[in-house]
Amino acid sequence: MNTNRSLPRRAALAATAVAAGLVLAAYGSDGSTSVAGTIPATVTAPEPAETDRHNQADVTFAQEMIPHHRQAILMSDMVAAHGASAQVKALAEKIRKAQGPEIETMSGWLKAWGEKVPAGIGMDAMGHGDDDSGMPGMMDDRDLNRLGHARGNALDTMFLTMMIKHHEGAVDMAKTEKRQGTYGPAKDLADDIVTSQTAEIAQMRTMLRTG
Repeated sequence: MNTNRSLPRRAALAATAVAAGLVLAAYGSDGSTSVAGTIPATVTAPEPAETDRHNQADVTFAQEMIPHHRQAILMSDMVAAHGASAQVKALAEKIRKAQGPEIETMSGWLKAWGEKVPAGIGMDAMGHGDDDSGMPGMMDDRDLNRLGHARGNALDTMFLTMMIKHHEGAVDMAKTEKRQGTYGPAKDLADDIVTSQTAEIAQMRTMLRTG
């Protein structure tokens, strides 16, 4: 037997077998192709987590809470400019600093969702002077005019009384979001609003009793 002639033949057969093995390895059992170190072509991107999705309740929450917050800031600015007590001014400043960034956050959500961001301040965003906006706790033009003309102790009392009502409305809206919304960050913000504004309601009631 001529081994010199059979060696090249055996080498060629071995190379063919290796190549065939590589071709078979490139196909998964389901017929999908893959390459070592890569993801099979049939793998798709994962679905977004449930908490990353939003629904109409989330949109409504943001679109209504933005003008609600803006009106609270307007009321806070009014007492700061019209001679309220130091205690009331400090509370008004706390409200303004908390709700301003929340407005920016909710506006960002609406822009990302392709939804309209409300314009204007307070009732301007829902129809100026309309106290039938459907948002609980909102003041109408007459309320704001009275607050704007009050001074001294009367201003303190009026602001605290109105802001308690305003906060109670915000808490109701936030609880609705917690029940009906699906967007995780919006539900977290709603939870924060319930916690912080419930505490401020208790604080303002104490201020009314002791003032």
